[in-house]
Amino acid sequence: MFKKFAKKSSNEDSISKEKLIEIEKPIKELPSSITAPKEKELSDDQEKMYIKVLQHFQDPELKIRLTEKGGSEDKEGLIDEEKAWLTRECFLRYLRATKWNLQDCIDRICSSLAWRREFGISHFGEENGDELTGDEVAVENESGKQVVLGYENDARPILYLKPGRQNTKTSHRQVKHLVFMLERVIDFMPVGQDSLALLIDFKEYPDVPKVAGNSKIPPLGVGKEVLHILQTHYPERLGKALLTNIPWLAWTFLKLIHPFIDPLTREKLVFDEPFTEYVPMDELDKLYGGYLDFTYKHKIYWPTLIEYSREKREHYLSRFQKFGSKVGLSEYDLRGNHDNLLFPVNK
Repeated sequence: MFKKFAKKSSNEDSISKEKLIEIEKPIKELPSSITAPKEKELSDDQEKMYIKVLQHFQDPELKIRLTEKGGSEDKEGLIDEEKAWLTRECFLRYLRATKWNLQDCIDRICSSLAWRREFGISHFGEENGDELTGDEVAVENESGKQVVLGYENDARPILYLKPGRQNTKTSHRQVKHLVFMLERVIDFMPVGQDSLALLIDFKEYPDVPKVAGNSKIPPLGVGKEVLHILQTHYPERLGKALLTNIPWLAWTFLKLIHPFIDPLTREKLVFDEPFTEYVPMDELDKLYGGYLDFTYKHKIYWPTLIEYSREKREHYLSRFQKFGSKVGLSEYDLRGNHDNLLFPVNK
């Protein structure tokens, strides 16, 4: 079960103003001072399992459902953007999540492809035809309740979640907003890193007006839907989740959803420990002991986030086309700038 930890002092009051870095936009690139950890080598058995998954999705006759729970008659072949999503690292994430069970892995990937189609995010960005757009969820972020900003010690891009800045009543659009932001923080992943960090702050913010139907803690049904999406369709994406300022109501909510949280995910949750132990000072908001003097201004931050993430997707897809538009290309090669493939695709 969840344990509470004593808070250590690490806030903006103890930071010298001379060290503060004024910032209003996302940090576009990983700083040279941070490097991603090396990937663990696969065993011979794991490599064989990976190749079997790769071969399954290389089948040109493969067809995938149009909805997560759709009938067998509603199927279509893969589009190029879906092939770009089916990377070497994608297969390995699902293999790890299914404990290297071949059929479970294949079924889970097929389910996620169908869900992405149904949710409107299968085209790799709204500029390529995604139905989920920045304009649709922009109102959800006017208070700055979710922010992509900086990188933690292991080069994971950070997504700040601030339930205390909730500005809308509970609706399915809030779920869409979270998925939209997850896709954006994935856009910001650097070469060698395919997981993200969540920094979740439950503090109340008096500058955000109260809204009728507004809930800082989501209803259990919404919480379960979000957990289903995260665990089923974003496996192995969460590298670390740091939670702070947790009120008793949030502890109650966490206990309610505890049975639905995968045991491996629980191990990645850190409660009320200083964020500075996990994030470099010059990559961390001053509210949590860092040097970033960040002020959320929606008219500046939101279009910049959209612009930067679109540029990163264009880079990714241009390299996908350069290297043959194949299923199983590596995210190392697709996110990098080198000329030759580091991970040629097996046939």
